Amino acid sequence: MIWIIVVVAVVVLFAIGVVVSYNRFISQRNLVQESWRQVDVELHRRYDLIPNLVSTVRAYATHERAVFAEVTRLRQMASERDGDLAGRAQQESALSGALRQLFAVVENYPALKSNQNFLGLQQQLAETEDRIAAGRRFYNANVRAYNTRVEAFPSNLIASRFRFAKAEYFEVEEAEVRAAPAVDFSGLGGPTAGQPGNVGGHNGSPGAVGGLGGTPAPQLGAGQQRVSPPAPQPQPQPGEEQRRGPES
Repeated sequence: MIWIIVVVAVVVLFAIGVVVSYNRFISQRNLVQESWRQVDVELHRRYDLIPNLVSTVRAYATHERAVFAEVTRLRQMASERDGDLAGRAQQESALSGALRQLFAVVENYPALKSNQNFLGLQQQLAETEDRIAAGRRFYNANVRAYNTRVEAFPSNLIASRFRFAKAEYFEVEEAEVRAAPAVDFSGLGGPTAGQPGNVGGHNGSPGAVGGLGGTPAPQLGAGQQRVSPPAPQPQPQPGEEQRRGPES
């Protein structure tokens, strides 16, 4: 009788665990989908800002047709892109690169940089980019938590049983962030040609050890002892011999 109660208790606990794990998967999957919708809204807001931005810049830089055509083409492709997030992320990276070229053109037109319409669009686009970045980080964090449960034991048993598949990350390649910074040491002072550097990282005269001036001390061989030079004798001041008189 007791073992029947034990078996029933184990079965009940197992069923409760399955239900709790299943409901948690549902909650996490819905959170991933909701966080992606927030990113998608901000992406479409950027798509809506780009045509007005291009029109404003075109009014000042009419001959930059290649840049305008590239931004328009990539914007159209990104707005119509659907399906895997990896391909969409590549499309967004290309569009961001085209926008950087557009703003590089703006630098050649001071009157455009002071245009109030352009400044307003630029500010809105910058705020939208910040919201996209924040939404992307939030989405990827939810995907990471969800995918961890899909792969970890014993929750992976529930995931495989009820077909909870891993979610995709949305990672945009940002060249200006991943590129190694260029370091220029030409402005720093250093030893010139024909002058030895300092030893020990201290400032001193050429050939000085530890930043102290003077000629470096000679190296001693085995069995040799350093001999200190005799102390200099004080020299009498002029007229001192006359005051002291003859010695007795």
